[in-house]
Formats: sequence, structure tokens, C-alpha cells
Amino acid sequence: MSFIKGLNDIENNIKLQKYEGKDLVVKKPESLIPLKPTDSKMRIGFLDLETTGLDKEEDKIIEIAIKCIEINKENGEDVTVIDSYESLQDPGFPIPENATKINGITDNMVKNQSIDWDYVKKIFDKCQLIVAHNAQFDRSFMDLELPKSQNKIWACSINDIDWDKRNFKSYKQELLCLWHGFYYESHRAMMDINALIHLLTHSSYIKNKPIVELIHNAKKPVCRVEALFAKFEYKNLLKKRNYKWYNSGKKKEGNFWYKIINHNNIDDERDWLNRNIYNGQFQGRFIEITIIDKYKN
Repeated sequence: MSFIKGLNDIENNIKLQKYEGKDLVVKKPESLIPLKPTDSKMRIGFLDLETTGLDKEEDKIIEIAIKCIEINKENGEDVTVIDSYESLQDPGFPIPENATKINGITDNMVKNQSIDWDYVKKIFDKCQLIVAHNAQFDRSFMDLELPKSQNKIWACSINDIDWDKRNFKSYKQELLCLWHGFYYESHRAMMDINALIHLLTHSSYIKNKPIVELIHNAKKPVCRVEALFAKFEYKNLLKKRNYKWYNSGKKKEGNFWYKIINHNNIDDERDWLNRNIYNGQFQGRFIEITIIDKYKN
């Protein structure tokens, strides 16, 4: 893996810059004119959550950050922050130690804190698109807490950008930022958001900024591939190809491996499953997902 071109390389030493998001200050307009699909500008909400764990049913949000930007959707330039909000929240039970190790949030920090969901909804109303760096995770919590979230179009900065084609072999946000020449204090919600906006609109891209690719792909419906009846021995092979395990809690037939793909990849995925999983007798299925339902868990 190589760093992007343009970084100072002195005797094979790369100089990294610390990014703190000081350029992403809010400039609230007195009024917002509704944007049309034909307008060159678009309003995008970047969202990040910190939680007590991974289970949307059992775990709780302990921090939220959302930042609404206006941007030229054709070239990814002219970024203006028009609204922003962040808050801690008391989950009502002790934060697990492993969660605190990741995000640094303690029981004392969240004591008596609560999220203003009315204000979050107001920001959602301004946004034509919601972006998260693992949208399926963040959306699963948001859809439970905020009904408005269920009817928004979501995009994922992991899946809606082909990082591999851009010669990046990992989609972890911290690594992508390092490879673009900067680092930041990660795993606090607003810091993660600021870094993500900076990454997707990075000045090293003269054309085809990642944010432009994401906006384009957010408009496309996708397909869920379900590798039904896959033998246990193929577990690692499926995981390597980015399949995830779905456990319905019901009988064996209700549990399967799945992944989300673009429509133009259906034939290739069917061929791969036939060759590697089904021995030529395809037993999976493909289910179309609308743009509204993308990343719903």
C-alpha cells in the first residue's frame, strides 16, 4: 500500500498532519432554500454514533454527532457547514469496560446527559442524504430512535466508494486517513465525522473525489445476495469475500450468509458462488433493495 501522491517524502519519511476539523465550522444561513434534484448543490448529513455495544436491541447510544454540509455534488467542492449537533447520553446502565476502551466514554461523562432528538430531527429534515462510515450499524440504532431516519436515503463510505479500485486495501477510516496524509483523535463521534468529511473531499483529488462517487452510488438500488445452505466448512471463504452471517434465531433454514452488491455484479457473484460454494448447483437467492431500504438492518 502506498500513500497518495503529493505527500512530502524525504528520505522515505512521510510527514503526517494532525487534522482537528477547524475548517468545518458552522455557518448557519438565515434561511434555507429547498434544493431540487437538478441543482448543482446538495445537502448531506454526516453522522456517527458511539454505543455501549453492537446489539441494536440490547445496547444503547451514548454519543451522537451529526453535521449537515452543503456541497457541489458534481465536483465535491465548495463545502459549507450549515448545521451541527453533538451530545452524550446516559444509557441507563453502566457502560461496559470494552466500550470505554474503544471510545473513552465513561459513566461519569454521560451521567444525566440526554440527546435532543427534536434537534436531530431538524437536521435530518435539512439533509437529502445521510452518510456514515458503516451505515448499516449506525442506521440500525437510528431507525429505532428516530422514525425520520427510516425514510431517509443513507449512504455508506465503506460500500459506496470503491476504495480497492483507488488502490487502498483497507476501508478502516483511520488507515484511509493516514494514507491520505493526516491523523486525528478517533472514536469520538464529532472527530470521526470531521475526519470523514476531510477524507471524502480531500484536496489531493482533482477529479472524482470520493464524495462524488458516493453520491452517485447512493442513487443506485442494490441487491442482497443470500448464500443459503452454505456448508460450515466454507465459513472463512465467505467471510474473506465480505459475507456476513445472519442469525434469525429460528430454524436452521432461516440462518445464512449474505452481502450487498450492485446489480451489475450479480452474474459475477452467482458464478463465484457456483464455483466455490455450491459445486455448480446454485442454491442462493438475490433480493432487490430500493435506495430507501439500503443499509436497513
